[in-house]
Amino acid sequence: MARIAQVEIGRFDYAVAGEFKFFQPGPDGRVTRPSVLVRLTDEDGVAGWGQSVPVPSWTYETVESVLTTLEFHLAAVVLGRDPADFAGLHAAMNTAIRPAFSVGQPLCKAALDLACHDLVGRQRGVPAWQLFGAPATARETLTLSWTVASPHLETIERQLAEGRARGYRNFNIKVGAPQSADYDLALARRVRAFAPAGFLWADANTGYTPAEALAIAPRLRDAGVDVLESPLPPTQIRGYQALRRQGALPVLMDEGLVGPEVAAEFIALGMLDGIALKPARNAGLWPSVQIVHQLRAHQLMVLGSGLTDPDFSLLAAAHLFAWAGLTQPCALNGPQFLADSLLGRALHPPADVLALPTAPGLGGQPDGRAAACLRTVGRL
Repeated sequence: MARIAQVEIGRFDYAVAGEFKFFQPGPDGRVTRPSVLVRLTDEDGVAGWGQSVPVPSWTYETVESVLTTLEFHLAAVVLGRDPADFAGLHAAMNTAIRPAFSVGQPLCKAALDLACHDLVGRQRGVPAWQLFGAPATARETLTLSWTVASPHLETIERQLAEGRARGYRNFNIKVGAPQSADYDLALARRVRAFAPAGFLWADANTGYTPAEALAIAPRLRDAGVDVLESPLPPTQIRGYQALRRQGALPVLMDEGLVGPEVAAEFIALGMLDGIALKPARNAGLWPSVQIVHQLRAHQLMVLGSGLTDPDFSLLAAAHLFAWAGLTQPCALNGPQFLADSLLGRALHPPADVLALPTAPGLGGQPDGRAAACLRTVGRL
């Protein structure tokens, strides 16, 4: 197979639509969702696209750290490699940027993983999900969940109305600090009343203490919540174990889950009922496939989530979740909160159903703005 001959990187920021507390105005007053694009080109001139989606309020990685790590440390790692050697790619990246307790700079590494999957799919003429192995077939569509997140109930009412107007039937809510427990419960009750038949997913983004989580979990269940994601920081091992023993709600982990080695430890420690899987955070598609196999082997839940993913990051998540056969709504809110796309309208469904791309690779060809932001950082 043709080797990787050129590495290009560049920053592209997406305009944000609506209010989302994790995206704050920059010095110019604009609210954007930053990303880093990667294009890998092989010796035959075939190119594959990847994307990193750092947000400091969610992860320790920044656009600046992703760009410098790609340029000065990882570009040399991928040059000359067979892009289909996914295990070797991750071993080499994890040698260049060592793990501590967990994978080092997983969002940065995800960009190269995605670009390799896109490139190999294009080389072979198959969609990326067909590179993952069994199962042999994937779902053709995914159902999306609408995110409801504001400390103000009047804003919640507007978000609910917009979600219904856009054809969404299922909702995920943000709970935990800085909101009060009473507000979180009122929010859950309001959303459950609004969508009595929908799947209701509460994400605390590690915003509770162990005592707070144990106190509120049964009350969230009684308010109609179906699952509780990331109630605690991932270092609160005994807190997660206590929540699971309590059994009020299925407990999902997200923050802290950045690779299959970490997932294996957390599963063995009895900390979770499942994982809200994010290939953007798990260093890409190859490690995420390993995590899915681990969860299936232990009969644990697999739910699909994201980091307000644009374009290639969203396509990668769609391939993974469709391959995994997920039937519960996926919390992929890029189409909800992003006002721009390099891929046109393909990833902005008219309702809550996202079709899996069928073109080779990740299935997207960006417009000219993508190439315009790139610069070469490695060449054979």
